[in-house]
Amino acid sequence: MSSAAPLPTVMVIPTGIGCELGGYAGDAIPAARLLAAASGCLITHPNVMNAAALYWSDPRIHYVEGSSLDRFAAGELALRPVRRQRIGLLLDAGIEPELRQRHLQVADGCRASLGLEIGPVVDTDQPLAVSLSLGASGISWGRLGCPEALLRAGAQLKAAGATAIAVVARFPEDPGSEALAAYRQGSGVDALAGAEAVISHLLSQELGLPCAHAPALSPLPLDPDLDPRAAGEELGYTFLACVLVGLSRAPDLLTAGQARAGDLQIEQVGAVVAPAGALGGAAVLAAAERGIPVIAVHNPCLLQVDAHALGLEVLNAASYSEAAGLLLALREGISPAALRRPL
Repeated sequence: MSSAAPLPTVMVIPTGIGCELGGYAGDAIPAARLLAAASGCLITHPNVMNAAALYWSDPRIHYVEGSSLDRFAAGELALRPVRRQRIGLLLDAGIEPELRQRHLQVADGCRASLGLEIGPVVDTDQPLAVSLSLGASGISWGRLGCPEALLRAGAQLKAAGATAIAVVARFPEDPGSEALAAYRQGSGVDALAGAEAVISHLLSQELGLPCAHAPALSPLPLDPDLDPRAAGEELGYTFLACVLVGLSRAPDLLTAGQARAGDLQIEQVGAVVAPAGALGGAAVLAAAERGIPVIAVHNPCLLQVDAHALGLEVLNAASYSEAAGLLLALREGISPAALRRPL
């Protein structure tokens, strides 16, 4: 274990672009745990940490909604670590009664078994009407038919004392689709991810609170050929447990002017880790503009927005294991160039 001070590091794996590692239910958690150990402080987003019925708590990992992470990287927000959050539960009025009860039971289970503070529970005043689509490149996207209903319910939860919000929206489903079958067997894109990002981005930007989303779906029939990376989504009736655990210690979001000693700010960040083909996101570009080292990891996806296309100087890593080694070098003050031959 390094004796050097922590090197706060941002880890980004964009959602809905079919990343080989990080494109499934929490399959990037082992990489996140490794980078957290190497850096001593990892700031990442729900797409990396959410694993449906599975989850992993680590005080070195800070769970930050994607648009808030972008604003943090731009210097607009600071992050304040907390011991716990009071999680308001926002349920889509379009969820059927039995499926709604399943989600309430997950909340009860997390209260009883994990000691989380959850409540109040608010239903939207009309269905959110989520729709899904795929872009020409195959990247997943989605729309929200009634965004005002989402914001009204979120404001109600905030007024009632919630300090973080877990959203459950009813998603359309097509259990016989070829795309779903391909995803469950280890290829293709998570068709839900793009719409999930729209929901959490909208709510967090409006309320200034940590937010994350879990889709409400009917259980799928057993698939004996299921890819291990998709297995986390098959273990229960909902995807809510990981969201509640992630939000339970998500850092508070503060404007940069409110920051005080002990808060995390972009000036403290020592590196950003992202897939080599997905470097065009706001967080990566904002960090690169500040001269923060970018570690570009070989992690194939549908995008080809690489360092060459953007004119960026990066540290290339063949895997997240190699990225962890580069983080350790930076943390210990060792020039990464000194580790390569020829010098």
